[in-house]
Amino acid sequence: MKGYAYYKPSSFEEIWQLQADCKDVYYIAGGTDLMTRIKARRLQPKTLISLRAIPGINEIHGNKSVYIGATTTITELIRNPILHEKARILVEAGRRLGSVQIRNLATIGGNLCNASPCADTATPLLVLDAKINARGPAGPRELKLAEFFKNPGECALLSVEVLDSICFEAPSRDALMLFMKKGRVCMDLAVVSLAMLIEHDGPICKKARLAAGSVAPYPMRLAQVEEWLEGRELTTEQIDGAARLASKTVKPISDVRATEQYRRHMVGVYVKRGLEKVLERCAT
Repeated sequence: MKGYAYYKPSSFEEIWQLQADCKDVYYIAGGTDLMTRIKARRLQPKTLISLRAIPGINEIHGNKSVYIGATTTITELIRNPILHEKARILVEAGRRLGSVQIRNLATIGGNLCNASPCADTATPLLVLDAKINARGPAGPRELKLAEFFKNPGECALLSVEVLDSICFEAPSRDALMLFMKKGRVCMDLAVVSLAMLIEHDGPICKKARLAAGSVAPYPMRLAQVEEWLEGRELTTEQIDGAARLASKTVKPISDVRATEQYRRHMVGVYVKRGLEKVLERCAT
């Protein structure tokens, strides 16, 4: 493994100066993915800039609007009382991410910026209609998370930008939120994952948000399924139709972890299971 320069600035201004002065710069927070690639010689950066000492970007705060700092670790996310109250789906997804050791280091910002199709925090944030707050030398910039992922390993951040925080409006207290994940073994990457947020008035679906992971080049919203559900009564036939549509609209591949056909099947299974829980709630 080749050597590299390592800096730990304490302000964004220091970051911009280092960015201008140094070559081949990579930002690092938890480093659970980046250091693995460096040690395997798949990546050989000349400069690493740590974000750990930047004040304010490891905090969670808010009420109606919730803000999560980019360097918040997955363990901090799991333990946070605001998220337990406002967005428990994100807590559940965090609990399924890797091992305890990984969760203690890995950050929510890193999980998103890696732009992996199977990023565990991405699908819950997609159904929460989350936005990304980026910061660069030219100033702050906000964009929708649904527009953040471009291709595997590629996100919409500019090379000089840093992910500052993630924000979303707290959903209705009555919303049903579910996170489902299929891996081959414990602590495995997702073969398929699905996040679901449903607001309903009795059996009528008022709002539907669904997002799937590991079934496309990036975590994706199931927009056609949402349109199919919203404003309609949740019947057995309607649920079966939503499951079939989900299986049809995803774009999975076959790889060493699962086949395309299996991924399509499991997305439909998870959609059906989640919507059936809504019907169960309506019956009680």
